[in-house]
Amino acid sequence: MKGLIYLCVLAFLSIVASAENTSGGTADGSEAWGYIEVRPGAHMFWWLYKSPSRVKDPSKPWPTILWLQGGPGGSGVGFGNFGEIGPLDVNLKPRNSTWLQKADLLFVDGPVGTGYSYVDDNSLFVQTDVEAATDLTTLLKELYNVNTALQNSPLYVFAESYGGKFAVTLGVSALQAIEKGELKLQLGGVALGDSWISPEDFVLSWGPLLKDVSRIDDVGLSKSNSLALQIQKQIADGQYTAATESWGDLEGLISVHSNNVDFYNFMLDEDNDPNIATTNTLRRLGKKNYRVLLDADTVDLDTLMNGPIKQKLKIIPANVTWGGQSGYVFSSMVNDFMRPRIAEVDELLSKGVNVTVYNGQIDLICATKGTEAWINKLKWDGLSAYLNLDRTPLYCREDGVGTKAFLRSYKNFAFYWILGAGHFVPVDQPCVSLKMVGSVVNSPA
Repeated sequence: MKGLIYLCVLAFLSIVASAENTSGGTADGSEAWGYIEVRPGAHMFWWLYKSPSRVKDPSKPWPTILWLQGGPGGSGVGFGNFGEIGPLDVNLKPRNSTWLQKADLLFVDGPVGTGYSYVDDNSLFVQTDVEAATDLTTLLKELYNVNTALQNSPLYVFAESYGGKFAVTLGVSALQAIEKGELKLQLGGVALGDSWISPEDFVLSWGPLLKDVSRIDDVGLSKSNSLALQIQKQIADGQYTAATESWGDLEGLISVHSNNVDFYNFMLDEDNDPNIATTNTLRRLGKKNYRVLLDADTVDLDTLMNGPIKQKLKIIPANVTWGGQSGYVFSSMVNDFMRPRIAEVDELLSKGVNVTVYNGQIDLICATKGTEAWINKLKWDGLSAYLNLDRTPLYCREDGVGTKAFLRSYKNFAFYWILGAGHFVPVDQPCVSLKMVGSVVNSPA
């Protein structure tokens, strides 16, 4: 088994070497990484982990999960990998709840400029989700088209936060490439975790939700609703940059009237969330902090990624700092940040792609209330039947005690309500998250 995995990794390395001549991997073949030059001067970094739990089952091919982080500008190689679902945590200790138990994991720092990815010239940053998807599709072509092992492993795109917009645009782009014979890949499905699919529906949900849980009063509700309606009109008029500015203003207004509610967990204040690091681990992306998931006693993620991890990988250019260009990624996409991507979800559903949505109960930034609102806007022909189905409770204990989530599914669409979780579902509810992942990817393990 190890010999087979090692051969697969060697194939990976030869692919990347031909594309950019920068690649690496572990001696035992369990990991491979490299750069793909997706456009001249635009270098995208990827990191693949082969699962030690891999099971051979002809009826259930072993899956691969592609993880896309949010921001835009959040590093999947850093945040998603070491902060959430990878084999090691930020202290480089084994993670008991790693998703590697259910699938191989492919982390990509996208768009270019994110994490270890970089551009040679500032004119090369992407400005839209579609441009980001085009680059990701180019990367997948380089990795998959000459690797039969990968082609036999269905790919499931999992996303978090703004990464959901990347995921659905990538899904559409990848399908087009597959249909044209340009990409040899099995698209198993797309999974959207607390995803920024319809900014309008989220900002409209913030005030009513916070009023219901006593976090703001009538005055705060009135002011937040007024500004949310302004954002709604700006989006309708195609004034996306103005809507992004108003979004920042709305966050500030809500912070004032809620005494600094945590946008990633409305049960907490922003400065006392144990899952969110402080001071040096805040990475500024435009007007928004994309906060790193660390406990107070952990190492600083910047130090980890620019120290031991960079040394391990060996191929990161000396002049490239992890996250050094991330702020530019956000600012270059300011005109697309508030653009909805509901139509892309509809397109995936209409073409038979499995679409899963999962949402943390106590998330605010991508609140369940807002997620349900945009789902109700789908033109998918199965929507009415889906909405009339009962939900199934999910547990982690074998005796069925302690509800951890609810599931409703119909045909190729599924929605998981994850109880007790904020924005970062795998961190807050690792057990039920792992169960969900195994079901979504149809894992043999």
